[in-house]
Amino acid sequence: MARERRSGGRNSKASRGNGTIPQLPWQDVINPYPPMQILDEEQMNAIHKTSMRILSELGIRVMGDDVMDFFQAAGAIVNREENVIRLDESIVNAALATVPSSFTLTSRNRSKRLQIGGNHLTFGLVAGPPNVHDRINGRRSGNMSDYENFIKLAHHFNAIHLIGNQVVSPMELPAGSRHLDTYFANLTLSDLCFHCTAIGAGRAIDGINMMAISRGETLEQMKTDPGVITIISVNSPRLFDDQMGEGLIAMAKHGQPVTITPFTLMGAMTPVTLAAALAQQNAEALFGIVLTQLVNPGTPVMYGAFTSNVDMRTGAPAFGTPENTKANIIAGQLARRYNIPYRTSNANASNTVDLQAAYETGMATWGAVMGGGNMIYHAAGWLEGGLTSSLEKLVLDVEILQNMMEFLKPVPFTEDDLGFEAIAAVNTGGHFFGSEHTMARYKTAFYQPMLSDWQNHENWELAGGKDAVERATEIWQKALEEYVEPRLEPAVREALVSYVAKRKDEIGTGEP
Repeated sequence: MARERRSGGRNSKASRGNGTIPQLPWQDVINPYPPMQILDEEQMNAIHKTSMRILSELGIRVMGDDVMDFFQAAGAIVNREENVIRLDESIVNAALATVPSSFTLTSRNRSKRLQIGGNHLTFGLVAGPPNVHDRINGRRSGNMSDYENFIKLAHHFNAIHLIGNQVVSPMELPAGSRHLDTYFANLTLSDLCFHCTAIGAGRAIDGINMMAISRGETLEQMKTDPGVITIISVNSPRLFDDQMGEGLIAMAKHGQPVTITPFTLMGAMTPVTLAAALAQQNAEALFGIVLTQLVNPGTPVMYGAFTSNVDMRTGAPAFGTPENTKANIIAGQLARRYNIPYRTSNANASNTVDLQAAYETGMATWGAVMGGGNMIYHAAGWLEGGLTSSLEKLVLDVEILQNMMEFLKPVPFTEDDLGFEAIAAVNTGGHFFGSEHTMARYKTAFYQPMLSDWQNHENWELAGGKDAVERATEIWQKALEEYVEPRLEPAVREALVSYVAKRKDEIGTGEP
């Protein structure tokens, strides 16, 4: 896979922050390695069988008549007094037979179309925190100005492929219509695909409509070439709320991809053992996956996993733990068992951008990648267990993601790469710094970091002695200076403005 770099070597001005920020080009990231497997076939069968028992004997509680109608029509046992649905394995298998093994997401910039499934890997921006933090302004409630800065950074950094749902919630805007403002920012300040909100049908349909407007297409055209995605979060244990059900149904009817993600914390939302947590996660995920196919067979869907543990002393969520990393890998095995694209995450629980944030994110990222993840959600900017979006953490994460992208790059093995003639040309005890082989490759031989500082201690002190967090602050500020808004036809912008105004009026008068 060809890769170009925008600036020079280790001690170039760019690597010191005075020139263009060095980064990898936009690319389709391919994982060439076989996914890691922790469980054997017998253990995988045990999880599957337990999941089927959960679905058929215990069932899933559902808040929503429409969801119950779909399952009843498919032959499931629906208890409308208790709002519990029980389904057997035949219904699950019939639905799995129509799930696509891969799909594409097309933004308004078709050159940034995403391939989801197989050995393709995409990275998503953080989503959902109510707070935002940076070293200059401190921790504060989310607001639209910060939201727009995150979208600009997502557009600027090529390692970020997908905008998450409300990267940071703009708390000053009305809750019922703020999704329109965030969608508008997504489509005007970037040209990436985005995750739309599926809390009810209206927010989901707004996202579909606005992406269609930006592409100059109809909803019918969007059905066969989706451009937005959503995540349906099951309320573990075994509860599917009505708003999420409505959002899922709206997305599936319009052919847009849905990711079913149980939020399962061992010791809180599931039993404390990993095997039990995975069996429950699997049952909840399969329930939502089946629903997408009952609504519209062939709807693109992802197997989502977000299983980790809690701190048993305090009950606080923990991420980037050994248990979380194992869960990331095993969930990938389950997704492949059902031939469904896999969504995972690389979260951390640190309250600040520090060593903990780095090693927990690194641990979780390895589990997500080696587990065969197709989409790593919350991959850039997540902090404080998901309560805060951090600008410095975004920069740290982009560095982690770029390192991973370079790790996934196949090792070239031509005769020239093996370098026998280069070895022969240097005397024993000599060095290769000035050799012809080195001089022909020194600018592109190695990954050039964006954040790391490889100077010796003396030069590092002379340059200000800045640690990685201080350098990250400079980088996000520099990135905002370098940011160039992607072109959008004036007529398309005006159509989006009109749509937002119309929908805000409708929402203000109580329409869905």
